[in-house]
This record gives sequence, structure tokens and C-alpha cells, in this order.
Amino acid sequence: MIKDLPLKCDKGSKKNSQGFIETLIGYKLHLDSADNGIPISAIISSASLHDSQVAIPLAAMSAIRVVNLYDLMDSAYDVKEIKDYSINLNHVPIIDINPRRDVELSKDLKRENKARHTLSWEPAEAIRYNHRSTAERSNARLKDEFGARNVRVRGSAKVFCHLMIGVLVLSADQLLRLAS
Repeated sequence: MIKDLPLKCDKGSKKNSQGFIETLIGYKLHLDSADNGIPISAIISSASLHDSQVAIPLAAMSAIRVVNLYDLMDSAYDVKEIKDYSINLNHVPIIDINPRRDVELSKDLKRENKARHTLSWEPAEAIRYNHRSTAERSNARLKDEFGARNVRVRGSAKVFCHLMIGVLVLSADQLLRLAS
């Protein structure tokens, strides 16, 4: 599956968490991490590849390395095939719902959120989904502290090597934090 992913230097764009479009040039690192922020698996791809296309290969790599019970993903991964693959791995997929221009579904989600807020009730899946912020912090630390924001080498092999050194250092740092 990994060999089928594009690995050429190109241009891509995506919306960030604030809704602004970010343009990426080069490559993209896809990282799967545990609850405590320790990276489990990493895949590099072309910048233009959508994140959801790497979810299944990344889940397969992680399933070989660790035993996990949940797959936490944001709304970009709200695809039936990803959910089915997660279930086939005996995981519980907790994926934020993406209404994808379905006005009725969007209204239903707003009503459900309002009802939950009124009742001060949060289901177990929602509480578990909040742990996804640890993965976001791992990605941010990799960019800000371990050199993944601006990579100044050419070629996918060199970029992969540079990023994996950052992932290795992040792993060591997270393990030291866990031990202390």
C-alpha cells in the first residue's frame, strides 16, 4: 500500500484548524502517535496527497507495531472505507462527522450539540476524541522544536531521513517525559 502512494515533490493545499488555506510545497509527513504523544508510525508522501488516502496504510503499519483499541481521527477521515478498515482491525473508529454540504445532517449535528450542552452530557466517544489533541501537539512539536517545518534538503530519501531524525528525537523526548 505504501509503495502506491505518490512520492514526488509537488504542491498541495489544505484548510487548517482555523479554516484558512495553507499551501504546502514538497512533501508531507503523516504521523500516527499514541495517547502520550509517542510516534508509532510515520509515512512521507507528496504534498498534494489528501491525508485520508494515507489513513489505511498508516493504520496497517501501526497495527503491526502496537495493540490499540481506538482510531481517533478528525473529519477529513470521515470515509466509510477507513471506518470499515478500522473495524476489521478490531479497533473502535472515533471519527468526527463531516456533513459534506449535507444541510440536514449539519442541522442535526448542531441540534445534538446544543442538546448535549443543555444537559451537560458528553458521551464516552467525545471524551475519548479529546485525546486527539495529543497527536496535534506531537505534530506541532515536530515542526516547532525538531526541524520539520522547514526542510532544506532535496529528494524524498533525504527529506525522509531528515524527518525521521526529528521523529526519533521526539520519541526519545516523549519517553523521557513519560518516565519522569
